[in-house]
Amino acid sequence: MTIRKITTALSIFSFLLLFPALVLAQGRVVESDSHRFEEVAEGVWLVNGTGSVFTMSNVMVLVGEFDTLVVDSHVTPAAARALLDSISVITDKPVRYLVNSHYHFDHAHGAQAFPEGIEIIGHEFTRKKLTGELGNVLEESTFKSFSDPVPSAVADLERQAAAETDPARKARLEERHRVQRDYMNAIGEVQPTPPNITLETKMTLFQVVADGSREIQLHHFGRAHTGGDVVIYLPQDKIVFTGDMMLPGLAYMGDGHVDEWPATLDGLLSLDFDTWLPGHGPVMRSKETIGHFQVYLRDLWSKTSQMHSDGVSFEHAAQQIDMTNHSQNFTQIRAAGVDPRAIRRIYQLLDQ
Repeated sequence: MTIRKITTALSIFSFLLLFPALVLAQGRVVESDSHRFEEVAEGVWLVNGTGSVFTMSNVMVLVGEFDTLVVDSHVTPAAARALLDSISVITDKPVRYLVNSHYHFDHAHGAQAFPEGIEIIGHEFTRKKLTGELGNVLEESTFKSFSDPVPSAVADLERQAAAETDPARKARLEERHRVQRDYMNAIGEVQPTPPNITLETKMTLFQVVADGSREIQLHHFGRAHTGGDVVIYLPQDKIVFTGDMMLPGLAYMGDGHVDEWPATLDGLLSLDFDTWLPGHGPVMRSKETIGHFQVYLRDLWSKTSQMHSDGVSFEHAAQQIDMTNHSQNFTQIRAAGVDPRAIRRIYQLLDQ
């Protein structure tokens, strides 16, 4: 594993090779071949892929004096193996704990690649989903709606690369094809791996660090993105990892509890934090987006409930519901229409 880049006032590569520990102490960003590590606070890293391996989601890594704790495991065992290999660029402390923010494939399907004997911690709902007690997650519409299109995407990239005559564009297309092909092949390796330690509402861990101990609080404030969302809160650093319960933009809602989600976010807002790390996207410093999302969720529930009451099918409702009044806060909203998977889910909740 090689270190590709460090962002620091002393970003001299030869200096890095000679004195990696000193540079890491002063640096903010480190890249391996496959991952980008951003140090948000001392020993607290937000991690995402560089593009050479399909990772799909963020990870948080907490480095202590004697061990390392990782939050989430990416989308496949192959992505998780690349992550575990890459962690060596920031620490030599062994990974002993893995925390699931929730059960979705893009965050939990790398768990089987983690070291034997590791403690995997998650909500009881997440355990039930990943053991199959609540149905096979590999057959769920959420997983299939993302994974089933991959072979056709791979074939399309292959055709585009073969037809491209510009050498630079052709090389980029060939690299994208390789990454997607490797992801397609890695999907078949997945064996959902559940947590072996679970919580219902709260669990507190302590990690030994240089100046004492780091308190790590795991909170389940209620149902939101899934039935078992867990946020990871570091009170001393005033940092919280939100998973997909809160993103910079609109979250996927196909398994969500849209009616309960705003109240669950009130629980998140009850924590004293300055920085939040989402399951996708960059480090966030403002809480304003959280309030905007609460308003969006309540409005979506109200408008969908009216369509349901009027007897409109969820397919037609998804085309007709107009959320453009929220476009100033969520730039991906450009016209009327909502993800039909979200509307189908709300209809399911209304039918219960």
